[in-house]
Amino acid sequence: MDTPRVGIPERLAARMTMPEQHEYLRTRLTRRGMLRAGAATAGAVAGTGLLGAGPARARAAAPTLLTSPATGRVDGSLVAPFGRHLAFGADPRTQMRISWQVPFAVKRPYVRVGPRPWDLSQRIPAEARDLHTPALPKKLPAVDQLYLHAALDGLRPGQTYYYGVGHDGFDPADPRHLGTLGTFSTAPDRAEKFVFTAFGDQGVSYHALANDQLILGQNPAFHLHAGDICYADDSGAGKPTDVYDARTWDQFLAQTESVAKSVPWMVTTGNHDMEAWYSPNGYGGQSARWALPDNGFDPRHSPGVYSFTYGNVAVVALDANDVSYEITVNTGYSRGRQTAWLDRRLRALRAQRGIDFIVVFFHHCAYSTTKGHASDGGVRDAWVPLFEKHQVDLVVNGHNHVYERTDAVRRGRVGRRVPVGGSTDPTRDGIVYVTAGGAGKSLYDFPAPDSYEGHERDVDAISSYHWAKGREKSPEEVEWSRVRYTGYSFLAVEAEPGPRPRLRVSALAENGARIDCFDITRPGGSGPRNGSGAGQ
Repeated sequence: MDTPRVGIPERLAARMTMPEQHEYLRTRLTRRGMLRAGAATAGAVAGTGLLGAGPARARAAAPTLLTSPATGRVDGSLVAPFGRHLAFGADPRTQMRISWQVPFAVKRPYVRVGPRPWDLSQRIPAEARDLHTPALPKKLPAVDQLYLHAALDGLRPGQTYYYGVGHDGFDPADPRHLGTLGTFSTAPDRAEKFVFTAFGDQGVSYHALANDQLILGQNPAFHLHAGDICYADDSGAGKPTDVYDARTWDQFLAQTESVAKSVPWMVTTGNHDMEAWYSPNGYGGQSARWALPDNGFDPRHSPGVYSFTYGNVAVVALDANDVSYEITVNTGYSRGRQTAWLDRRLRALRAQRGIDFIVVFFHHCAYSTTKGHASDGGVRDAWVPLFEKHQVDLVVNGHNHVYERTDAVRRGRVGRRVPVGGSTDPTRDGIVYVTAGGAGKSLYDFPAPDSYEGHERDVDAISSYHWAKGREKSPEEVEWSRVRYTGYSFLAVEAEPGPRPRLRVSALAENGARIDCFDITRPGGSGPRNGSGAGQ
């Protein structure tokens, strides 16, 4: 007799939102008794010294099932942490979040931190977030994962710290484990020149690994990942027929560790990151695996929405699944609260002394011409007017697996042509939109020839389309597509404060060659930081 498949009949799925799918799956699996063994496991390990369900753990948007009983008997000295990844808190000058994974349950996980590798005297307890994935279709086994997070507050601005992660039986300060130590640096108290990098749509591949090593060579202060993180869910349609292999996250975090253990890896949510089993909107897995700033409109249920300020640059992360006309399973889930929060946050950031530039990143493209996804009219309708109202300086997207960069766009039209090597002023010209989706997944193509540094092939107009309400493709002739590159790449941005502040934006191919560069300038600097309210 065949094993029953876990899923939702297509005739029902077509009418279901992501929360309705979540409820259906949870109810169906529980009714079949598939969780009884896991519930017994939770009882078996209770009271064995694992990190208890304190207030922080109670807030975690993750299932409560723990690993199998055998894991409770594993000697901690035999368990090595892996998959370290950093993230800023709301204030990068004083807050850092350190996250990692262990293959088995451990007792009393913690972080050691200090100013020197031989002085790791401060010890901070870690919070455990466990994640259970049941056996899913296509013969994927049940998976139990355990993620650990430590919040470091009260750090000194502009300071480099050394840290190590451990637990009972594995002390990172032990000479045998010094090779596992990492470093991080907090943001300076006053604005100075720095670099950050960005891309979307990475996954696990040789090309993804190659991009990571080039990024590390840029010595970035932080990295932005504009959604579609690891592709555990390879469909990305937000449908019950989507099957996600939770083990892909283990591979991704191991692949990324060489960068993310020292460079804050700031993520937001793409369509491939909606995984219905874990929570009503599909973001429970992201909440378990990442510790991101909690200053968004709904940090518990929308972890990919937040902001932070580094030097003279404010960064805003958004969840475009909420406004997409193309992939609608989560469209409207915030009931307008995210867009209202965005309006308030951009207004506050633009008014804040010390901030010259505002960079916004999210997944679905406002402006792109590829044959894959092109542009999302939902983003244009909901957010582009706010970007223009508050003079956002740069918008970074993924979703389309290419590099594409617009001219300065204002009210849907070219406000200023920005050729390779050109310059633009957002207060006068409009906003440049960059699709940086060539991080590692299979590439898309354009309806027009590639055109990039050293190989410019300008065209007057491109026949493309954007997604309209009702998932309709609305044809359009566009003149704003200035740079197009079908290849693996990432974005590197140098921020320079001063009397005439500048963002020098470059795109680098997988082989290190530069394929695009342009400057974003503003008429005058906004002066020194006042030392308060960063990211709040």
